[in-house]
Amino acid sequence: MAYQGPPYGGPPPQGGYQQPPPGQYPPPSSPYPQGYPPNQYGQAPPPGQQYPPPQGQYGPPSSGPYGQQPPPAAGGYGGPAQVPYGAPPQGPYGAPYGGPPAGYPGGYQQPLQGPPQSPYNQPPPLPQHPTQPSYGMQPPPPSPGYVPGQMAGGDASQDAAALNGAMKGFGTDERTLIQVLSKKDPLQMALLVSTFQRKYGKSLSSWIESETSSYFRDGLIALVRGPLGQDVYNVHRAIKGLGTKEDLLNDVVLSRTNADLNAIKQEYQRTYRLSLEKEIREDLSMKTAELFQMVMAAQRAEESAPVIPQDVDRDVMALHQATSGGMGTDQTTTCRILSSRSDGQLRAIAQAYERRHGTKLERVIEKEFSGHMEDALLMILRGATDRAMRDALLLEDTMRGAGTKDDMLLNRVIRYHWDRNHMAQVKGAYRHGYKRELASRIKGETRGDFEKLLLACIE
Repeated sequence: MAYQGPPYGGPPPQGGYQQPPPGQYPPPSSPYPQGYPPNQYGQAPPPGQQYPPPQGQYGPPSSGPYGQQPPPAAGGYGGPAQVPYGAPPQGPYGAPYGGPPAGYPGGYQQPLQGPPQSPYNQPPPLPQHPTQPSYGMQPPPPSPGYVPGQMAGGDASQDAAALNGAMKGFGTDERTLIQVLSKKDPLQMALLVSTFQRKYGKSLSSWIESETSSYFRDGLIALVRGPLGQDVYNVHRAIKGLGTKEDLLNDVVLSRTNADLNAIKQEYQRTYRLSLEKEIREDLSMKTAELFQMVMAAQRAEESAPVIPQDVDRDVMALHQATSGGMGTDQTTTCRILSSRSDGQLRAIAQAYERRHGTKLERVIEKEFSGHMEDALLMILRGATDRAMRDALLLEDTMRGAGTKDDMLLNRVIRYHWDRNHMAQVKGAYRHGYKRELASRIKGETRGDFEKLLLACIE
């Protein structure tokens, strides 16, 4: 899926993207927006303007009991971002939700067993960007929802009873299912699922499956699985059966942190008794398989790794020689650089490449690569240069043209909804690029309870 919009360029307006008055959204003239990506790669935003907030600086999610909606606060975990869309993202690739937030009611329960932290070995050849955090710092932990057994403290009995009542007896109360399940963060969801099983002796997901249907059912079950469970389910679907579901595979593997990838690999092994790396290698072909093996190694430079100008220059030279040196395309070198550098390093590389060679690195990839390899490399690069706009583009891709890709739409909406700050940024990017609200677009493409569920998730 190559992006075929008009030439990109132009930074976002000063002060962020403002919402135009109602009724003044001109229809988009192209499937993809003007002004993407912003011309600010490699530059740190002003203090207080970066997304997501530096780790450890999210506000507490709530001071009340389990299930209480967090108060809106700047950068608050579970609340909408209060900074304007447009600043280059500064958090880790795949943007964890800020790490374990402080102040959760009752604190986190001790995880039953966390995924092992793979050691960060020497990076691949070419410039030796350090992949380990600074001396004395631990690698970033998995995102909330990626440690099996980890859950919020507090009491979820009231919500469990509401869900039981919504499905017990004749008929199903779909409104209650949406209200309860769409507003939980990953750790609250884990507590609710555990509480429901303990109180009623049955699996919440199994009961939902028997009481609902179609994409509404799939969306509810995706919420109940949580981010790790849904990633494992989706990556299995992507590589099993006839042909590879490339978009689904890209969404999971190419948009996660090192720690989250390690958690996915471990949970896949536990669930299916198979090596995910081996399964992907056997499902893909040649150089594309090589790229995914580089990513699955989970050796990407962390965001704590410095951006060293001399290393950036060498990467720019290596990429130019690999793609435009007149000796054919060196796919391995291109894949190695894009799969091993941090977001900050890739932003600097993209900016330096355009400054030196007068063309965007993105355009070079579109010219020199095709098919799944092109889509995968663009997914990585755009995730580093402007993750919110990339995800807005991915949402639009599920709705443009004849027919809506409902399965991909629900998976992307639910994935982004786990991080409320990022969801607010995606909505701002969508508004900027397409001159309309994301909610309005979803209303035009979906119906019934499925529509209501998606709208609740993006609120």
